[in-house]
Amino acid sequence: MTRRTVQRVITVVLIGATIGAAALVGARAYAQGRAGMHAGMMKRMISAALDEALDQAAVSAEQRSAIHASRDRAFAAFDTNRPDRRAQRDQVLALFEADRLDASQLQTVHDQMEQRHHAIRDAVTQAIVEIHDTLTPAQRQIVASYARTFGPHAAH
Repeated sequence: MTRRTVQRVITVVLIGATIGAAALVGARAYAQGRAGMHAGMMKRMISAALDEALDQAAVSAEQRSAIHASRDRAFAAFDTNRPDRRAQRDQVLALFEADRLDASQLQTVHDQMEQRHHAIRDAVTQAIVEIHDTLTPAQRQIVASYARTFGPHAAH
């Protein structure tokens, strides 16, 4: 591979990692929210940051619409798979309180939790791929630069 190709591959990986990290941090905060208010706040924060990055990249209306659709599908996956932490806790505690702890039932609860996490992660991955494919290489560079500057773990 040429040096330019390697740089592009590294850039794409960094963009994906940055967007993925932001999405996962947002997903974690979103999933841990007490009420819809917290989830709504996280959606607004993620959407505002995404829109600012898209403004910087001067995306077209068609691109923005496609990217918003990808974002909305990821948000829908969060909504569909967001765990009821109180119900999970009560389920595990009921198993724990029993005279005999059934490890297979406990594993089933953990497997269900893992399936929800996988569904969210898969939706975020798909959104990253779709957004990548929607943007031009130059736009991806701008979005990555924005994420490095203003995203999670950015040096402010």
